[in-house]
Amino acid sequence: MRWPWSSVSKDRDEERHPSWVDAANATDWERYRDPRNVIPVVILTTGTLLLSTFYRSYLKRIPQAINITPSFWRKRSLFGRVTSVGDADNFRLFHTPGGRLAGWEWLPWRKVPATSKELKEKTVHIRIAGIDAPEMAHFGRPSQPFSQEAYDFLNSYLLHRRVRAYVYKRDQYDRAVATVYVRRWLLRKDVGLQMLERGLAGVYEAKTGAEFGNLEAKYRSVEERARAKKVGMWSGKKKDFESPRDYKARHGQATQST
Repeated sequence: MRWPWSSVSKDRDEERHPSWVDAANATDWERYRDPRNVIPVVILTTGTLLLSTFYRSYLKRIPQAINITPSFWRKRSLFGRVTSVGDADNFRLFHTPGGRLAGWEWLPWRKVPATSKELKEKTVHIRIAGIDAPEMAHFGRPSQPFSQEAYDFLNSYLLHRRVRAYVYKRDQYDRAVATVYVRRWLLRKDVGLQMLERGLAGVYEAKTGAEFGNLEAKYRSVEERARAKKVGMWSGKKKDFESPRDYKARHGQATQST
């Protein structure tokens, strides 16, 4: 018969359930220090972290300009397909990071949406840096000469094509201001420069906030040649010419609008 105050039961319980100190002392810690066990764990952990960083930096899709982080501006570019052209100097881009190498447009789950409803809040609004195209008719205001020609050119040049946009900043309309390049006949073309050459845009003029990357001198030189040739918006009489900036100021818009 076991007495209630007997210590035998307690001793047996301790034998069946050793303390955590005894368990720690009994653990074979050498196997955790064995390089054959440690090295695979280190490699797996490091690889996972590197893959995660690579994905966030290069393969994660950016849906809108407001989602571009401060560290991205002036250092990185966006590659994607143009889904619509809104005016003669801006358009919308569906970001496809990694392009076809990352499966875009050939893997079933990596397709560019086709309808406006599907594209809603999924495109980056791009403002082409360094140029100002003639204004189209808006809110009852008349259009400027060559505004339709400028729009038609940009629409035919970019719509549904893949482009690369080197982004500089986000403007007050939540657009990414960027120098844009497109492949035409295997050649990489600066879209803003092409418009300046044809007289379908002028160099963007503003007291502050104008963005050119490092292309301002080149842009101004091309604009001067277009003026001398009297092409596009420079083909009329000088006394009748009104720049997009002056047009917007005359109609009460902020100088740095569209």
